[in-house]
Amino acid sequence: LLRLEFVSFQKGDWPVSGEKIPDLVALTMGFSIQEDLSWPGLQAGPLFQRPRANVLVVVRGVDSLALPQSVASYPLENPVPFTLDSVAETVHSLFAEDTPVVLQLAPSEERLYMLGKANAVFEDLPVTLQQIRARLSQDGSVLASLPLNSLSRNAEADLLFLSEVQVLHDITALLQRHRHLAKDHSPDLYSLELSGLEELSRLYGQDSPQYRDATAILASVLQKFGEDVYALYGNSAVVEVVTVKTFEVPLTRKSRSILESKQISNPGSPYNLAYKYNFHYAVVFNIVLWLMIALALAVIAVSYNLWNMDPGYDSIIYRMTNQKIRMD
Repeated sequence: LLRLEFVSFQKGDWPVSGEKIPDLVALTMGFSIQEDLSWPGLQAGPLFQRPRANVLVVVRGVDSLALPQSVASYPLENPVPFTLDSVAETVHSLFAEDTPVVLQLAPSEERLYMLGKANAVFEDLPVTLQQIRARLSQDGSVLASLPLNSLSRNAEADLLFLSEVQVLHDITALLQRHRHLAKDHSPDLYSLELSGLEELSRLYGQDSPQYRDATAILASVLQKFGEDVYALYGNSAVVEVVTVKTFEVPLTRKSRSILESKQISNPGSPYNLAYKYNFHYAVVFNIVLWLMIALALAVIAVSYNLWNMDPGYDSIIYRMTNQKIRMD
């Protein structure tokens, strides 16, 4: 945990299960969860004073990072893959009219999910490796300010790591240009997954100078990233960094390395964007479905009665006509 306010985390060695991290994020933002979280590290704070932003950064390929300004750190047990989809759904359902920022990004998988105001602000954020390579050669690139040392600008694994650093820099730069996002009343949610260190460890080894230099660079960049986000949200933000050597395999989602394929997973979309899902879909679907069934039954009933109708007795038109004939 880098920064926090209105939330009290106690220092200790209480382990956190990977599958419980979404519940921990939800409680941090003041949302309710389905099952009680019996973890003593989080203390209840003011109900009506909650952080305006929660930023979760998952770093794969390293057990821990030296973050000097961290508030508290806890060991991770049962490192299973997880997502913040449930928290994102809660944010959108409770603050649909305020359109909060919900951004979930994994550059290594070219996976991007945006919701609310993020659709307009982060639509130009580079996602694919090809786009980020082009971004690294433009003005404002992190290559001009980072001490690369043993890292190379031409190696694929090195470029993947540098691209993730560039994405962190671009997110804070976009937030600084759109400061109004941090001043509204709706909470914002950011979820980032970085696997550049995992690729460097697999290619060079953990004792290599490339891995050591990249670990030092990422720790420094994450520290600055957390401080920038904390300042942009007026000291009302929580930044969590989850470091995991590798996720346990027999679970929900199998990730692939971006270096294994040169094509994006969704060729029809250059950004590989998730489809726009409306959380009122289930309600609208049920209304339309049962209305169609009711209308179909009504048509069947009316058609049956018309088919079996006796014009002389059931129709007022024929009844009036017959009386007129008899009178004549």
